[in-house]
Amino acid sequence: MAEAHQAVAFQFTITPEGIDLQLSYQALNQIYLSGVRSWKKRFSRLRNSVIKGVYPASPSSWLFVVIAILATMYMRSDPSMGLIKMIQQHLPLSTQGQTMLSALVFSTLLWLSLILALRFCLKLLLSYHQWMFEQHGRVSNTTKVWVTLLRLLSSRKPLLYSYQTSLPHLPVPPIKDTVSRYLKSARPLLTDPEFKRMTELADRFESNLGNRLQRYLKLKALWATNYVSDWWEEYIYLRGRGPIMVNSNYYGMDFLYVTPTPIQAARAGNTITALLLYRRKVNREELKPVRLRTVIPLCAAQCERMFNTTRTPGVETDVLQHWQDSEFVAVYHKGRFFRLWVYTAGRLLSPREIEHQIQRILDDLSPPQPGEEKLGALTAGERVPWFHTREQHFSSGINKRSLDSIERAAFFVTLDDEEQGMSGEDPAGNLDRYAKSLLHGKCYDRWFDKSFSIVIYKNGKSGLNAEHSWADAPTVAHLWEYTLATDAFQLGYTEDGHCKGDVDRSLPSPQRLAWDIPSEACSSLAVAQALADDVDCHVFPFREFGKGRIKKLRVSPDAFIQIGLQLAYFRDRGGFCLTYEASMTRLFREGRTETVRSCSNESCAFVRALESGEDQCRRLFKLASERHQNLYRLAMTGDGIDRHLFCLYVVSKYLGVESPFLKEVLSEPWRLSTSQTPVQQMELFDLKNHPDFISLGGGFGPVADDGYGVSYIIVGEDMINFHVSSKHSCGETVIPGVSPSFSLRGFVPQCLGVPPPFPTLVLIRYFLHF
Repeated sequence: MAEAHQAVAFQFTITPEGIDLQLSYQALNQIYLSGVRSWKKRFSRLRNSVIKGVYPASPSSWLFVVIAILATMYMRSDPSMGLIKMIQQHLPLSTQGQTMLSALVFSTLLWLSLILALRFCLKLLLSYHQWMFEQHGRVSNTTKVWVTLLRLLSSRKPLLYSYQTSLPHLPVPPIKDTVSRYLKSARPLLTDPEFKRMTELADRFESNLGNRLQRYLKLKALWATNYVSDWWEEYIYLRGRGPIMVNSNYYGMDFLYVTPTPIQAARAGNTITALLLYRRKVNREELKPVRLRTVIPLCAAQCERMFNTTRTPGVETDVLQHWQDSEFVAVYHKGRFFRLWVYTAGRLLSPREIEHQIQRILDDLSPPQPGEEKLGALTAGERVPWFHTREQHFSSGINKRSLDSIERAAFFVTLDDEEQGMSGEDPAGNLDRYAKSLLHGKCYDRWFDKSFSIVIYKNGKSGLNAEHSWADAPTVAHLWEYTLATDAFQLGYTEDGHCKGDVDRSLPSPQRLAWDIPSEACSSLAVAQALADDVDCHVFPFREFGKGRIKKLRVSPDAFIQIGLQLAYFRDRGGFCLTYEASMTRLFREGRTETVRSCSNESCAFVRALESGEDQCRRLFKLASERHQNLYRLAMTGDGIDRHLFCLYVVSKYLGVESPFLKEVLSEPWRLSTSQTPVQQMELFDLKNHPDFISLGGGFGPVADDGYGVSYIIVGEDMINFHVSSKHSCGETVIPGVSPSFSLRGFVPQCLGVPPPFPTLVLIRYFLHF
């Protein structure tokens, strides 16, 4: 009860002598320091609002404008062309006071006008995307002038959100262009009669209903910041009623070859500290905006909900709840939930103090309360049962208070009692188990509704599981890169593997969360377990060559890999399929993703020629790679296919009209879903001096029951890491008679080597071990 007494600021007792007032100075001091920290954050937010509100100018430029106006007035000149005198007439002050105040008012108005003009110019410059379509090494004079002007306007050091109001809005493509691109993408997947039928459906849609839907969509684009993102978040993610575990959430892995410390509590201490340091940078907007080619900014809106965010279930749709700040994290260990305070006396605990607190949790031998151990399975199962259970058992009392502690936490931490990683007698199989553990764990030892959950394993290995609705993988990858680099290279460990820093032994112990859970409350585990058992994962570090060798061929590494995947699928299934590759649209405000349809006429022509042994493979490969690059550029610059068609479909549903064309397009399965996770902060990793500190990247579950999920990360010049997933229940992705751990064997045939005249184009070797 010591913690409970310390939490009371004052107590009083009525005695015959009067009122005996007892103050807890420790509690009052905590209240005071917490208030000071809160006001500091408010002041920081206010200051940042002013700085980014006037960007690309600076607040001090106001003083320069005022001095310039006063100097010209002192020289008997009127720079306002009579406006200052007009302002004077409406000021009830003395003549001298009127002159000074009217000059200040005019200077401020002029300054604000100049800011709006500069911001408008910056927005026009950021709307120019022709640079992306120019050949490497052949930059036009227009692009050179554009880069120069952009550098001039961006010369001031920007805050994280400085560019937000200057980013252009996502344009609505002409419906004719979208339909034409769709038909071209569908051609290699359809027979002649099927393609003729689809062309007729497209023509009818374009000439009739399509134009009507397009008008509504353009009206939304004029009104909304982004005509896609809000509908995409709601209808693709939040309205899904199935489990988000495996189907939506994705994972990120630790270093491949290195574990900075084998001590679980120490790894947790540094990891939690690094994450909170990143949150501090986000709150203070000290993070540098991500910029392409060091000058073109990307939208940073997804960072706003990175921490203190939870997805809560509903009947028809879920809701994302975000809180401004939280001074604690939620921790799970061996069936128990804890609330761990990470601030004391207004300061962030040191890594060694957090390690000390984590060790207290690990040493706690108290058993789980009834129903507590598998409570997390509620977030892994169907959404509607989770909503009803929440309403019935977690809407009041201690259950609500404990649930609030989890949902309001900065993030969720699982202290896993297993060991994971590549080391051991079966490194390939260990990596597969490592991936499955991060993707779904035991189905109840993660909190899948949190924006992200950190997993620290018994042997010091780490990883994360992220909820998808609030942000896309590059945003989480940026956070994870910073965390890994800060953990290993900045915070570091002592020689015996513990965190650095001092420990305040008087810190109160982490608080056990209390529950009163009926036995029937957790009914989602069976659904989640069946889903987890069905998914198969394989992780494959490809070391024979990387982007360095690919670039010598003057080919895009991403196009190279995507064509290799088309070849792999063709050799596996004897045909082609609709292929999804995620591309970003963060060149626009509140942009998220767009689809690159990687299966094109050109890639199919190359694969067929290669398989039949034709001599024109080199030319066809060049055409296929150029086509893929062009598709990627169109997607990034707002001329993609699928988001436009998706929004047209949403409008048709609101209007209550049916479109056979849209219905058929949006029902097509993505049997090959792919995504590249780029390394965004190579400056954090010194691969030359520390080549073993290579990140494995992350992966996700298959989108279609009879398909594959493929994620890959290009690390350095000589390595590509692949993550492949499929389902055991699909007979076409599982070879009969082969054990489950070999079920992905059919996806990547023995060697995706390219026979002469392509001896250097060995695309991807067999993913699986024998």
